[in-house]
Amino acid sequence: MNASQLQPGETLDRFRIVRAIGHGAFSDVYLADDPGGRPVVLKCPHEALLGDVSAFDRFRREIEIVRRLDHPGIQRSYDAGEDRSRPYVVMEYVEGETLRARLRRQGRLPIAEAVDLAEQLADAMASAHAQGICHRDLKPENVLVTPDGRAVVTDFGIALMAGARRLTWRWLTSTVGTPDYMAPEQVQGKRGDARTDVYALGVMLFEMLAGRVPWEGDNPLAVMSQHVNAPVPSLREVDRAIPPPLEAIVRKCLRKDPDERYADARALLHDLRSWQELDLSSFVFGEESPPRPESRRGLWLLVAGISVGFLAACAIFVIAVYLLQHAG
Repeated sequence: MNASQLQPGETLDRFRIVRAIGHGAFSDVYLADDPGGRPVVLKCPHEALLGDVSAFDRFRREIEIVRRLDHPGIQRSYDAGEDRSRPYVVMEYVEGETLRARLRRQGRLPIAEAVDLAEQLADAMASAHAQGICHRDLKPENVLVTPDGRAVVTDFGIALMAGARRLTWRWLTSTVGTPDYMAPEQVQGKRGDARTDVYALGVMLFEMLAGRVPWEGDNPLAVMSQHVNAPVPSLREVDRAIPPPLEAIVRKCLRKDPDERYADARALLHDLRSWQELDLSSFVFGEESPPRPESRRGLWLLVAGISVGFLAACAIFVIAVYLLQHAG
């Protein structure tokens, strides 16, 4: 346990810690009560990371982003900007389970449930995209589903805001995201935009309908390579009962060229809401050309860089944990 981790009953400024929700590589997350007894979530970056100027800039960027977002499908910020004894984010507490937990318990979801959740997620991200904000790490772990079926997007820690300067962080490589849900442009080290979120939404809809992600492999690098090179598997080969319009929507989301995807989540939402009346003749997909040799060479150079960067980050994290444990 890190020396800085908080225990139930302790206080952090005006908040009383109820219990830990999760401990990640870069932050600890707690359920707490505010002075009025309202449950809130506190996201506390590890103190060792905040000694890095770039890491602290990224954390402040996250605070600025979540304060701008106001949609029932996005976890709300309760930050009032008051002085604090240490940096942390105060967020809405959403009762429920992650979409990942639901998929593990149920496997494939009924078509109506899958489409409903996809619509809700697209609606939430349409609101973010309208403000120039891209999540860039959409995945079932970052979606909460309440007991009444409301989907809520969480964790804008690596989100991008239009017009903001690019932040570099020595703890991470230039590639951000989670391999199973990363768009080809993310794999290639590009910043991404609203179409990158559309791609991740397409992967999640595929997973909800098929019970698995489109591409699987023995390691993250193998999966990342397939996102760039492999054709999209057919949903209707998994289950012929999946309606063709839904497969067409997923295939459009998963086009390797961002220009061939939905322009943003609002465009995707339009088709999800009217999927039963879609004109399939408008979904004309030619075969996608494999990457040029120089692009493939660039991919493997990136993969090599990611591997080195990941090992370096692991070593630095272990050292930081050791120093925290032996502080004082």
